[in-house]
Amino acid sequence: MVTISVNGMPPKTQPVDRKYFEDDVKAFEKEHPKIKIDAREGQMDPKTFSAKLAGGQLEDVYYVYFTDPAGLIQRRQGAAITDYVKNTPRVKDIKPEYLKVFTGPDGKLYGLPNGQYSLGLIYNRALFKKAGLDPDKPPTTWEGVRAAAKKITALGDGTVGYADYSKNNQGGWHFTSWVYSMGGDIAAQKDGKWKAAFDSKAGHDALQMLHDMRWTDNSMGTRQLLQIDDVQKMMGSGKLGMYMAGPDNIPTIVKQFEREYSEYGVAAMPGKATLGGGNGFMFNPKASPEKIEAGIEWVLWKYLNPDRTEFEDKRASGNDVPIGLPLDRLFNGAAETEQDRAHEKYANVPQENYEPFVERNALLDQKVEPPNAQQIYTVLDGVMQAVLTKKDADLDQLLVDASKKVDTILATVR
Repeated sequence: MVTISVNGMPPKTQPVDRKYFEDDVKAFEKEHPKIKIDAREGQMDPKTFSAKLAGGQLEDVYYVYFTDPAGLIQRRQGAAITDYVKNTPRVKDIKPEYLKVFTGPDGKLYGLPNGQYSLGLIYNRALFKKAGLDPDKPPTTWEGVRAAAKKITALGDGTVGYADYSKNNQGGWHFTSWVYSMGGDIAAQKDGKWKAAFDSKAGHDALQMLHDMRWTDNSMGTRQLLQIDDVQKMMGSGKLGMYMAGPDNIPTIVKQFEREYSEYGVAAMPGKATLGGGNGFMFNPKASPEKIEAGIEWVLWKYLNPDRTEFEDKRASGNDVPIGLPLDRLFNGAAETEQDRAHEKYANVPQENYEPFVERNALLDQKVEPPNAQQIYTVLDGVMQAVLTKKDADLDQLLVDASKKVDTILATVR
């Protein structure tokens, strides 16, 4: 018998999710009588992580965001699991770009993903039709977005073609995705050191497009300094054509503003790449081989198990949970087909509205957030705010000034 501590258990404030988790622990232990799960709430907290590891308090299996593994691997705070999973077919079915997040410079694997998201465009299908646009063929380039936004804005009555964030680090987050989509980077590593990389053609093109949509076309509205809840409210009111977001925004809009799922579509990010993120699990480097092996078995069974998808969808379908949104598409081949079949069986949202996202998102480069992302986003918020509130903003100078500040932030990356 081996007991493993794992975190990621939902808090008591989420009673349905917590019950599902507890039920899954019981089912797992029944199927694996030699493994006992010591489940704990919480996720990876960078502020307490090192102290927990040094003090022997870190869980054997711990939850991380995609931005965490690179630093954890560099500091040797995660166990290598390559030898444990080399003959595991299910791991081979995971899309390479998500395994890459958990792969160290030594080529070894240090963790497993269990969820992912990609930013795209949420759009109002009715406004597309009203403006003479095909809601089944949303734009795939920023030039197309600009043209569509102008047509939607021309409908009048306070309708806004496209909106974007510029507050509370959300503007910097979105500017990062803009730069990625234009083929650029926010930060790049050279000779072991990180430097700002957005004072580039991609960075300039992103700011120029935002400037032109805001000031030349007047298709972004006059109200700026927005954040996510502002823009969701605009979409929920039926007065916004498009905004950058992941598919998980749709349930929020539907529930908060009493809309219908059929009203919204999702397109993939225009351009060459998108900002993606997600989460997964890594393993305590001080854990015994038996605990690591058992921990991998738990993660594979609970989070990376296409055989359980139908059961999970059926269970969730009775609790007003949207099924069929294009989320957490971690697998290739037969495993993905199996999951898609289950989602289609229990789907309670119009999957055809998301086909433009599913088809094209697979062709985009999925890029993760830069190191020290939140500090960088604070700087880039200022860039977004300047472009959207000052018609005569000097785009090149904004990039130069922000790059100097970001270089200082990146100098602390270890």
